Amino acid sequence: MELRQARAFVVTADEGHVGRAATRLHVTQPTLSRQIAALERSLAVPLFDRTRRQLALTPAGEVFLAGARELVRRADELAAAAQRAHRGELGVLRVGFVQSATFAALPRLLSGFRAAVPAVRVEVMAMTTLRQLDALADDRIDVGLLRPPVNAPDLRLRTVSHDELYVALPSGHPLAGRRRVSLADLADESFVFYEREAGPAVHDTIVGFCRAAGFSPRIVQEAVDVQTIAALVAADLGVSLLIAPTPHTDEKAVVYRPLAEDLPSWEMALAWSVHNHSPVLARFLATVARGDEP
Repeated sequence: MELRQARAFVVTADEGHVGRAATRLHVTQPTLSRQIAALERSLAVPLFDRTRRQLALTPAGEVFLAGARELVRRADELAAAAQRAHRGELGVLRVGFVQSATFAALPRLLSGFRAAVPAVRVEVMAMTTLRQLDALADDRIDVGLLRPPVNAPDLRLRTVSHDELYVALPSGHPLAGRRRVSLADLADESFVFYEREAGPAVHDTIVGFCRAAGFSPRIVQEAVDVQTIAALVAADLGVSLLIAPTPHTDEKAVVYRPLAEDLPSWEMALAWSVHNHSPVLARFLATVARGDEP
């Protein structure tokens, strides 16, 4: 039994007329009659009573119709699902992200994508830039939100934001009342810093900015994530230098101030492997390129 034969039978039973069924199926009446005859031969039972003037189902045809209708419906659903998967409308998108992406870039990009293709399941994993590079190479994530520079010829990058460096201060700090703070004003401060192992490029660049301002930061505490750094600043363990956007915190505990120096901004970029041909990834990148974001 072939699917086209089952479909021909269902449409003919629904129409109760071979001519109308043939028109609906876009075939000739002889072609439709041959398909139904072939189906009856494969089943070894008659499905239509041809002794009557009006087309009618036999008892076997009545029983067969319900199952054939379900078969056709399910086949149509499977075909539609396959087409949606090919268009990137079904499947899974695995996203790695640095923690600073959680405050703006990640929700902005994913909310737009989810609105466009709600049937795609999105899996998100917080990862440092270095871990994202390994995960992209091992096909454990499809796309990453990370901080360049990246030296990986098999990756493609697309910048999504340029972010400034801010100083984080306990709310009672003498510098908290200023609109801008100079790096040189922080020379005698204790610092809470990103762990270098979590992101050596970020760590070393910030230390380089401090040295260019005439001092080496006195690091008294390190943390792997920005929320912990903000909490330690609130606890008055030191000040910090954080890439915007900064965590949402109570201004009675922590304040963020822009720096007076004109420093280079930090890129936030999407990264993906040129070897990843996932339709879902392609759909995500197309959505981002169109700017389908709230």
